[in-house]
Amino acid sequence: MLAGFPAFLTYLLVAVALLGAFVFIYARATPYDDFTLIAHDNVAVAITFAGAVLGFTFPLVASIYYTQSILEMCLWAGITCLVQLAVLLVLRRQAHRIEEGHVGSAVMVATVSLAVGLLNAASISH
Repeated sequence: MLAGFPAFLTYLLVAVALLGAFVFIYARATPYDDFTLIAHDNVAVAITFAGAVLGFTFPLVASIYYTQSILEMCLWAGITCLVQLAVLLVLRRQAHRIEEGHVGSAVMVATVSLAVGLLNAASISH
């Protein structure tokens, strides 16, 4: 059981680093300051951000499960990041409403981020 611990630790640390990189990139890609708005209790921004993070994380989990190397996992993480940024770009017209705190728009964007993330995750298995 402990023989697999080094691989577990490596995958975990790399995955957390990739998640951190995605959070940084996504926050820079939005037209508003996510962390400041979330700190000021903008629920709409928090919902949208959470949807994007989960939309990235599901495929990252699939890449850990289905790929054979750290490098392959990292490549899929890059593709997944681009897919989530594409969702953000396509739904960018909702950004002003989300920044203003409109939860309906945020739920819609988060749902699309999650749905695309799940489709992305399932696609990695083939």
